[in-house]
Amino acid sequence: MAIGIFLLIFAVFLIIGFPMAAIFSTMSFLPSLIDPSFSYDTAAAIKSMVNGMDSYTLLAVPLFMLSGMIMAEGGISEKLFSFFGYFIGNKKAGFPCCVIVTCMFYAAISGSSPATVSAVGAMTIPFLIKMGYDNIFSTAIVTVAGGLGVIIPPSLSFIVYSSASQTSPGDLFIAGIIPGILIGVCLMIYAYIYCSRHGEDREKLEASYEELHRTGFWKLLKESIWALLTPIIILGSIYGGIASPTEAAVISVIYSLVISLFVYRTIRIRDLGKVFMAGADTYVNILFIISAATAFGRCMTMLRYPQDISTAVLETVHGKFAVLLVITVIMLVCGMILDNIPNIMILTPILLPIAKAVGVDPVHFGIIMTVNLAIGMVTPPMGINLYVASGMTKIPVLKLAKACVPFLIAFLIALLAITYIPQISLLLPSLVN
Repeated sequence: MAIGIFLLIFAVFLIIGFPMAAIFSTMSFLPSLIDPSFSYDTAAAIKSMVNGMDSYTLLAVPLFMLSGMIMAEGGISEKLFSFFGYFIGNKKAGFPCCVIVTCMFYAAISGSSPATVSAVGAMTIPFLIKMGYDNIFSTAIVTVAGGLGVIIPPSLSFIVYSSASQTSPGDLFIAGIIPGILIGVCLMIYAYIYCSRHGEDREKLEASYEELHRTGFWKLLKESIWALLTPIIILGSIYGGIASPTEAAVISVIYSLVISLFVYRTIRIRDLGKVFMAGADTYVNILFIISAATAFGRCMTMLRYPQDISTAVLETVHGKFAVLLVITVIMLVCGMILDNIPNIMILTPILLPIAKAVGVDPVHFGIIMTVNLAIGMVTPPMGINLYVASGMTKIPVLKLAKACVPFLIAFLIALLAITYIPQISLLLPSLVN
């Protein structure tokens, strides 16, 4: 089956609006239905779907999702925001920067970008508006900073990429730390520039800051310490040799349950059924996509499409710098029209061989891909973060997308640094290993 026809049919299904799992399944069956002699028949595709779920690594995905949902129900984001506000709330752009730092820490709890936008935005957007900041600016901060949810470990995207590329999830987790911090710093720099140009209501800010100080450092620390310890416990258990990433996901669920039920007491036992059902409802959709995408990737491999695309790109584009630029553009465009998990399952078998051919480390490439796709989560028409934030604030999606552009430029600057300076991603893995 010609690659052009295959991709055209795939594009038509996307435009029509077929569910992603149905598209992947249909495209896996299609070559054998057109050509019965094709070795990868319907039975083989179904077997690949089943085998795609038989993954110890992927078991971490629903567990980290459940942990993040428990933390969200437990009101963890508010405690984190108050703690960071104690230190920088009285500085220029202090509270907007607190929102970004809170997103960074909450990302280390939830592993999900939309979950970060929802949990952090529900509390911080009304607070920023109350402090005199523009409604659209306040929403744009959370919308873009929420993208850190797929970059700072533990990231669900890293786990899926690990499964698709046979790369160590532990190496990906630790490789994402410095890039995530770099992106957060770039976003804070723009927030500072914005506040310098547009001014702030210093009277309201000082009053809120003084209220935090009256609460007292030790009380704030006592309330937030359990949330602050979450990423340390998760990553510490992995790199201390105590647990694998999947086992660390189990630890995160148990830990989140203990602190939400017995320490903060923000969740009651009778609420757990609702939380577990919400987690299952979210993961089932991802489960079907990953299952069908596994068969889709295998089908493309049997058709030799990744090899053909790799050869064509390497014959047309020369030099590591140019190849990475082309790959970046492809991923940015794909991120605009598809969610990150389907993108990872589609693009990894196609683009990873190209990246390897020009000397890019698979771990570094995983970070590049994840950062690119994180930008896609804030760009129309897909832009799931935009829809989450718009649903919370009733700001039209396109209007919010326009306000996000300056933050996305800061994000892109960080992306270029991450792409062309490998040590930003590989320094920590090299030290640990």
